[in-house]
Amino acid sequence: NSHVIDIHLFTSWNPKDGTMPAYHSQCTGTRSLGNIALLPLRTRSKGPAPVDESMQQDIVDETISYFKANVFFKNYEIKSESDRTLIYITLYITECLKKLQKVSSKNQGVKEMHSLAIVNFPIPGDPRFPLNAVYLKPSNRQEEDQMGQYLQQLRLETGLRLVELVIDPATDKPSKWWMCFVKRKFMDKSLSNPGMNI
Repeated sequence: NSHVIDIHLFTSWNPKDGTMPAYHSQCTGTRSLGNIALLPLRTRSKGPAPVDESMQQDIVDETISYFKANVFFKNYEIKSESDRTLIYITLYITECLKKLQKVSSKNQGVKEMHSLAIVNFPIPGDPRFPLNAVYLKPSNRQEEDQMGQYLQQLRLETGLRLVELVIDPATDKPSKWWMCFVKRKFMDKSLSNPGMNI
């Protein structure tokens, strides 16, 4: 039972220590891939996620808005399959910031984000994936393909939206208010190993 594993691996907020609780996803979907919620996206990227351009906030918006608070948490209790989607995007945002800190213009940032999104990256079940303990591997080849496509959709959308937020239009350079989070490791995990492309 994956829920039991979650409870053992991640400690929930204890009000006695005075710390604030982490933010959890409010997004809901009707399907999952493995145990990752397949959620609607405001996107034009092709893939298995339902497209809803009329949404005010999708899982990518939600995760970006929670990032600066959540990234400080070393422990995070998974309360829903949508939280697994949020966790993946949170870890991916850190990878995006690592790339964006080196860019010299918004145009370069857009190119870097596209390259990072489509590079060969591990999915649950792959030995290189950092959270195999709490993410189910795909049950068959079809689900494996869909999971890869879905994660790529999330990566593409996250990168595009981050460029708009991180690159200061006044200077065409990365904002220090985002760059100060580059070295933070949510849940003490990273989607990339040193010297490895994710």
